[in-house]
Amino acid sequence: MSLTYRDATLDDLPAIVAIYNSTVPSRCVTADLEPVTVESRLGWFHAHGPKARPLWVVEEGGEVIAWLSFSDFYGRPAYSRTTEVSIYLDEKARGKGLGRKLLQAALDKAPALEVDTVLGFIFGHNEASLRLFRGFGFEVWGSLPRVAVLDGVERDLVILGRRLDAAPRA
Repeated sequence: MSLTYRDATLDDLPAIVAIYNSTVPSRCVTADLEPVTVESRLGWFHAHGPKARPLWVVEEGGEVIAWLSFSDFYGRPAYSRTTEVSIYLDEKARGKGLGRKLLQAALDKAPALEVDTVLGFIFGHNEASLRLFRGFGFEVWGSLPRVAVLDGVERDLVILGRRLDAAPRA
C-alpha cells in the first residue's frame, strides 16, 4: 500500500469524527467514554493547520480511512518545538501497516514544522500502539498510573517521546 495523504478540510471533519468515535467502545485508544459530535470538534479542527500543526487524512477510493494530527503540547510558547502525534485508523484499515507509514511520514515532516520532539500519549494496555511507537525509537518518558477509569477499570497513561535531533537509543 503506497501512502498518500493530504491536509484535512472542514468537509473531512465528519469522517474524522466517525473514525475517532469508532475507537471509543474499545476503551483502548481514547479517554472519551461517549461518541463526540462534529460540532464539539470544531475548535480542535481549527487549532490545526498545514504550516504548524497539520491534520492529515488518508483516502482510499474517495473515502477517508485514517487521519493523523500534530497537536500542541501543553499550550505554552516554550513548548512550540514539541508536538503530540495522534493516529486513528478506520477499522478496515487496521493491521495493514498504515499506522507505520503515517508515523514515518510525521517524523519525516516534523523538522520542516520546526518540531524536534515528538510525543505519543498511549494507554498502557494499548499494546499495538505502544509497539508501533517503540518500533520507531520512542522511549517511555513518563507513566501516569491509574489516571483513567474506563468501565470501572483504572488504566495507566504512558508518555512516549523521541528527540529527532539525536539517534534513538538501542
